[in-house]
Amino acid sequence: MIAIDYRDTRPIYEQVRDSLRDLIVTGVIAAGEKVPSVRELAAALAINPNTIQRAYRELESEGYLCTVPGKGSFACESDSARLARRQELSGRFRALAKELRALGMTEEDMMELIRGGEDI
Repeated sequence: MIAIDYRDTRPIYEQVRDSLRDLIVTGVIAAGEKVPSVRELAAALAINPNTIQRAYRELESEGYLCTVPGKGSFACESDSARLARRQELSGRFRALAKELRALGMTEEDMMELIRGGEDI
């Protein structure tokens, strides 16, 4: 479900946050579904609970998690969170496309990448 890559330059809490966000956005964790408690996930990943707490806190501020005191954290269905993430990724995509064009990649090559074709 969530894998930590200790060679990744991103902090562990960001890896956890990004993995959980992906699971929620793709529907692997359905809206309203309970996510593991901080202690459970920390034990499963063998990392500090404070790291998980930070990831959960950021996901809650982004609108992906809802915390109910005494009940736990649940995946939220938030159109505003999805829209904000989509806008963020679109901006990054535009910047990457601009750089790829500057490096000589054609529009057809980029479309092949988008369709999931081989690396050009």
